[in-house]
Amino acid sequence: MSLRNVMSVDVEDYFQVAAFARCIPTSDWERWPRRVEANVERILALFDEYGIKATFFTLGWIAERHPQLVRRIVEAGHELASHGYGHQRVSEMSRQAFRQDIIRAKGLLEDIGGVAVRGYRAPSFSIGRDNLWALDELARAGHHYSSSIYPIAHDHYGMPEAPRFPYRPVSCPQLLELPPSTVQLAGRNWPASGGGFFRLLPYALSRRMIERINRREGQPCMFYFHPWELDPEQPRVSAAGWKSRFRHYVNLGRMEAKLRRLLTDFRWGRVDEVHASALATPQTATPCHC
Repeated sequence: MSLRNVMSVDVEDYFQVAAFARCIPTSDWERWPRRVEANVERILALFDEYGIKATFFTLGWIAERHPQLVRRIVEAGHELASHGYGHQRVSEMSRQAFRQDIIRAKGLLEDIGGVAVRGYRAPSFSIGRDNLWALDELARAGHHYSSSIYPIAHDHYGMPEAPRFPYRPVSCPQLLELPPSTVQLAGRNWPASGGGFFRLLPYALSRRMIERINRREGQPCMFYFHPWELDPEQPRVSAAGWKSRFRHYVNLGRMEAKLRRLLTDFRWGRVDEVHASALATPQTATPCHC
């Protein structure tokens, strides 16, 4: 039987993405029409249609304003996890500010959802070689796993020397790190885990990369996307730079059809189910640069 991969959703709205942070500060978020609730409901219906359970990394800011949506995620049988409170890059936060952010988000989500929140994903995968202290803070806050260190070279994030598959960092063996999926080609790691790369690349290429991870390397894939990626009618942020606009808007109209093919072609599940044995394994650090 084929491996079961992880399907995950980063629950944030279109105006909260890091690419728009310079032209839409946090103080202006309330001025923008929120579309996240309708988009997540659309995702829940889609997952129900295909019989899939997933992990929803949810912003505390969203949970505060849409508590019923958080309850719907839990009631539908999905895993509730944290995406922090205010979608600020960890690389731009002090240790104290990060601690306050994750504790606030975890408390909100658990109070609203009525379940323990074990997982965390950093906004924009913003944990790397310069702020690995964040892993220790996550463990102290009661998180069991993180999916925050992307082992690629990117202009905004990434730690290409980090392991490509699940590991317990030497600096914090209490925490299991579950990196977004990559494939190795020509001595470099290439994204194979969703987001804008999935919208940009031909579907056949994305499928081959996941098949390679499953069949050749015997590992489950960690896939992710955002609710706004299924919303081509969202308001346009014209003040953003051309690169940010391209990354955000490319192929939004094709996303649902590609996602449907992905849900059909592979088996999917929640983080805490796909990686249940690794989460239960005694804490032994994996030798690495982190």
